Amino acid sequence: MTSACTPQVQDFQPGLMAAKIKFDIKADTFVTEDGKDLPLRIWQPEENAKAVLVALHGFNMYSNYFSEPATWWAKQGITTYAYDQRGFGASPQARIWGGAAAMAADARALLRLATTRHPNLPIYLLGDSMGAAVAVLAMAEAPERNAERNTELNKDPNTNQAIAGVILVAPGLWGGQSMHPALRFGLWLSAHTMPWNTATGSGLKRQASDNIPMLRALGADPLIIRQTRIDTVYGVTNLMGMAFEAAPALKQRTLMLYGALDEIVPPTPVHQTIARLPSPPTFALYPKGWHMLLRDLQAKVVWRDIAVWINKPNASLPSGSQQ
Repeated sequence: MTSACTPQVQDFQPGLMAAKIKFDIKADTFVTEDGKDLPLRIWQPEENAKAVLVALHGFNMYSNYFSEPATWWAKQGITTYAYDQRGFGASPQARIWGGAAAMAADARALLRLATTRHPNLPIYLLGDSMGAAVAVLAMAEAPERNAERNTELNKDPNTNQAIAGVILVAPGLWGGQSMHPALRFGLWLSAHTMPWNTATGSGLKRQASDNIPMLRALGADPLIIRQTRIDTVYGVTNLMGMAFEAAPALKQRTLMLYGALDEIVPPTPVHQTIARLPSPPTFALYPKGWHMLLRDLQAKVVWRDIAVWINKPNASLPSGSQQ
């Protein structure tokens, strides 16, 4: 009975499996350190590649979320890699929370593979919403977690130094200790007594984007998760809280993008995160932007800003949204 009431998680101890399984890219699959086959999509320029982008999708989404922006970026000379993060899309054990440490390790592993595949190109890491939390944790884990996790992945001197920049889109860096104690306890209790219960979030009555046809298409996509397990909600809030705490160790050049109309991620933790970063990021606030900045009706404005930030590091963002 106790086991049945324990939150399910796919987490593993990064580094312990490295001697048995070598993470790799095989056709349309990214093989993780612990042997999970995660669906992988790659959008490549026809010629003259200038940079590589590893993209991490948001909560309940999957890699195809980047299809439109990645196709556009390919025309700007940017190769994009995106995979279904564990627990989402068509990954093994979909709907079971992947675990913060494992998800961060997956991102680092794919960055290493991208660096090996493209040794002469700058490598960037983009995280959207939940993916932004994974990106921050992958690049800058809290000091106490690094002390506990002295792994080959973290000791590799090329893992972080090869990363030219980090892009955080509508970053989900709130939760954990930043949540109200009563809400945090209620979520913990639900996750540890009835972890199988599901929630849809429909009662929150919040809009994610002004692109209604896109939202309807996502609603009809069988790989988009609409009924979320409570222990997964508990897991993602812990992930976001861990990423918020880890932000001061993020030393890479950083671009942070946020929509003024975002009804999913509140502005306060976004500005708190900016204040906690060791160096001021390039920050853009889009007056007409919602949470799904990469898929909103004005998405091309955001795509263009990202491409210019990558291809012309010293140029101002063309949208004029830079703060």
